[in-house]
Amino acid sequence: MLDKLDFLEEKYKELSAQISDPEIIADMKKWQKLVKEHAHIEPIVEKYKAYKEAGEQLEEAKEMLKDKQLDDDFRDMVKEEVKELTETIETAEEELKFLLIPKDPNDDKNVIVEIRAGVGGDEAGLFAGNLFRMYSMYAESKRWKIEVMSTSDQGIGGYKEIIFMVKGNGAYSRLKYESGGHRVQRVPDTESSGRIHTSSATVAVLPEVDDVDIDIDPNDVRVDVFRSSGNGGQSVNTTDSAVRLTHEPSGLVVSCQDEKSQLKNKDKAFKILKARLYDKYQQEQHDELAAQRKSQVGSGDRSQRVRTYNYPQGRVSDHRINLTLYKLEAFLNGDLDEMIDALTTSDQAEKLQTIEA
Repeated sequence: MLDKLDFLEEKYKELSAQISDPEIIADMKKWQKLVKEHAHIEPIVEKYKAYKEAGEQLEEAKEMLKDKQLDDDFRDMVKEEVKELTETIETAEEELKFLLIPKDPNDDKNVIVEIRAGVGGDEAGLFAGNLFRMYSMYAESKRWKIEVMSTSDQGIGGYKEIIFMVKGNGAYSRLKYESGGHRVQRVPDTESSGRIHTSSATVAVLPEVDDVDIDIDPNDVRVDVFRSSGNGGQSVNTTDSAVRLTHEPSGLVVSCQDEKSQLKNKDKAFKILKARLYDKYQQEQHDELAAQRKSQVGSGDRSQRVRTYNYPQGRVSDHRINLTLYKLEAFLNGDLDEMIDALTTSDQAEKLQTIEA
């Protein structure tokens, strides 16, 4: 651990010099990247300095106790100082271990959430709508803003697909564990015999990506425009305002048609494309590392069934950490913190074991 901390201290000095260099400041992208890295390791370096200072003071106090000429009162005072410094160092060691847990560089970002109805027909679409409402209410409790980017309505109150952005500090750090398969068990309103029906929806949580993180060559993207379609009324217009982007190297396709402005649809589509492309690269990196370390909580595997919502029993169960809460109604009304805190703690504990190994 000390080798890592010494390396970070030297790295911090180098970064401090670099971000003050006029040549680097002139390159805004590079400067922003270095400033982020500098800010990330600064708390670790400051804590390490305090840790080393306490260590030096402890050695000095122990040397003083070797002096046989010390009077009893002063000796007792030095012994008390040794005790306090020892406790300070032990606490600092634990804090440094947690600070050394690799911080997700996306934690402070806004997120793009994609909810898609899975198996279960109309009931799956209604469940997708329930999940959108749940995340909207959670965002409201955090004073975050929701911006709907693309929808494919089911026609009876649910969604085949809904994509929306959550804007707020730390949004990704709180919502990133929501990625995966969500299953609901309940009696549908349309089920006359009262049988419990099981349906599902998938959730993908992607960090908003800026140009510092990923740069898309415009020549790699084919832009097609077409006329919006929908259920009628205001959702259908008579101009070619809908936009479809095709990223030819990856084959990723994004369509947006909710806005009446072609420019606004194109802007939203590019945001979604950047997020999906960045997520694709991250998934590929994760797959390469999977053989070395498989994370129980933070794998982001879209095919993994992560949670079950059981209406008859009023419970919600997260299968990754074997946690069941009997507060389904409150949960669906946006009271997610208890579950998210448990997921975060589990992930940190697992990463801490990797550092100590």
